[in-house]
Amino acid sequence: PADNAEAIDHGFWMGDAFASGGSVGYDHKKMAITARGAWESVMRHFREMGHDTQTQDFTVVGCGDMSGDVFGNGMLLSEHIKLVGAFNHMHIFVDPDPDPKVSFKERRRLFDLPRSAWSDYDKSLMSKGAAIFDRSLKSLKLTPEIRDCFGIESESMAPNELISAMLKAEIDLLWFGGIGTYVKGAGESHADVGDRANDGMRVNGAALRCKVIGEGANLGVTQRGRIEFARVGGRVNTDFIDNSAGVDCSDHEVNIKILFGDYIERNDMTEKQRNEILVSMTDEVGALCLEDNYAQTQSISVIEHQAPQLLDQHRRLMRTLERADILNREIEFLPDDEQIDNLEAANEGLTRPEISVLLAYSKNATYEALLASKLPDDPLLIDDLVRYFPEPLRETYREGIERHQLRREIIATAVTNTMINRTGPTFVNEMCDRTGLNAAAIARAFAVVRETFGLRELWTAVEALDNHAPPDLQIRMLRQINRTVERATLWFLRNAPQPLDLTGLIAEFRPGVAALTADLDDVLQREQRLDVRDRTLRYSHEGAPGELSDRIGRLKMLSCACDIVRLAGDDRSTHDVGRTYFAIGNHFRLDWLRREANRLAPENTWRKLAIDAIIDDLWGTQDAMSREVLKGGTSGRAAIEAWVEARPDKVRRVEQLIGELESAGRIELAMLAVVNRELRELVN
Repeated sequence: PADNAEAIDHGFWMGDAFASGGSVGYDHKKMAITARGAWESVMRHFREMGHDTQTQDFTVVGCGDMSGDVFGNGMLLSEHIKLVGAFNHMHIFVDPDPDPKVSFKERRRLFDLPRSAWSDYDKSLMSKGAAIFDRSLKSLKLTPEIRDCFGIESESMAPNELISAMLKAEIDLLWFGGIGTYVKGAGESHADVGDRANDGMRVNGAALRCKVIGEGANLGVTQRGRIEFARVGGRVNTDFIDNSAGVDCSDHEVNIKILFGDYIERNDMTEKQRNEILVSMTDEVGALCLEDNYAQTQSISVIEHQAPQLLDQHRRLMRTLERADILNREIEFLPDDEQIDNLEAANEGLTRPEISVLLAYSKNATYEALLASKLPDDPLLIDDLVRYFPEPLRETYREGIERHQLRREIIATAVTNTMINRTGPTFVNEMCDRTGLNAAAIARAFAVVRETFGLRELWTAVEALDNHAPPDLQIRMLRQINRTVERATLWFLRNAPQPLDLTGLIAEFRPGVAALTADLDDVLQREQRLDVRDRTLRYSHEGAPGELSDRIGRLKMLSCACDIVRLAGDDRSTHDVGRTYFAIGNHFRLDWLRREANRLAPENTWRKLAIDAIIDDLWGTQDAMSREVLKGGTSGRAAIEAWVEARPDKVRRVEQLIGELESAGRIELAMLAVVNRELRELVN
């Protein structure tokens, strides 16, 4: 591009890394990167409906033509596409019952044909009643097959009317790969949309009958239109989520060029060598971008799965961002407090488009906070920096990667993306509220937990189940991992000196957690073992491999692993301490009490905080009680019995209260509060 030429002429240090693309860079159309990124969204939408777009046929209506980057590439990403209709500024293409294999080959031919148009399509390959209309005509005569395909009663109509009918057709996928805004919200006027050229064909989100919208292009749908479509059961994200891979690819190209620029300046590489390496890594760069698309859409799905339960957290996050003058809810079409109250009353949560916006704002705020901190300078996070670059560079050019001029920015971005994609947009805000610590402290604790519990391996194993196990199962497994992340992150924030020593804490806790995991069956009490077995069997019966089912099934019991490792220290084994810890939990029904507390409905923020406080106290009580019991020098059942016999009246009082709770049928917050107080007094 001209920008790069000017940067080189002026001796600017970035050289041709000032802008992506150009004569030496990644050609987005050849890579099909924007379309492939959006297709990750499409595949997820269909996969979560039980449909595999890569092996099962599905119907599509699209905006664009085969000469276009996003539309053309997108319509070649599955051989099972049945493109029943498409339109651009010149033509309307209608093929009511296409043969997927035949039409795929013809679309490929048009894509390879320079400046092709729908009029170049071989009409002999189209189904009965098919047509290619010129949009300049005043009236179009419709065949019975076209009318039946799109649910049209009239025998003829204007081109814009036909496009409107196509947009509202009962199809599987509506794919936007061209210019224009074609869907709005019912409360929006055409003037609000600001695209006068398409006023005559634009429809409302609630009028759509497609199952999925894929936004390979920008602005095909307004945000209000997306929300409206999602509220009536449609599946849609936002354009900036779906088609982000193109921007991501540019970011990678620029940062790789900056890396190589350092080597060229040191005379360790020629520009020709750099260009050859760039070309050789095209597939690896594309894969990195698609990983980001996959992770973001997965995060949205996990949040959507529990959207009504998370509504109050979403409200608190919006308020936090508003107070920091980062977010304007009205501009972003996010619900105000009154609208949230109405959603709460209807047991509804935010839609995918709204979650997408919160995800983006949370990432932006977290990134700025991390970049302003010392977190990006921590040696442990060099691994996050290295992982940003393609595999072929990670070993050979590691030294250059570590001295990259934008290393801090890349680390802050990588940590932000990993943490928010895995935990959701409210994670940092909730941790800050519960601990009073900042985003950098939260990110440090998350990094410790990720490495200590080997979470990367678990996440990868769950994702490998795509199209092999029910998506609902995958989401539930990911949620179980998240619960462990939340509990362990809180533990490190509350129990380790700040700022957290990442390397030291991982070295201290990872071996103990691994040892406890291996010994868990022998350490748990019978009732706890049965709970783990039931969880494991549920996962395996639904299609998860045995080893993964076992690992996820154990996670709930491993929520306390950090307590046990710290109690064991250098003098005791995690096996002996674990037996004592879990026996105490079983004796005083602490697992049951926490489970009952989690079942209470958090009717408002204060009730939610009260429930969280009781659960935290119960964990603290178990830890403190274990510490007291272990002071006697022994462990296990005998040590607990000796400790209980030393305070019979107080123990009897607690056991009596717990027995009353178990027989009460319905547990109230006040009842748990009383038992919690008695347990704390027992320890004191």
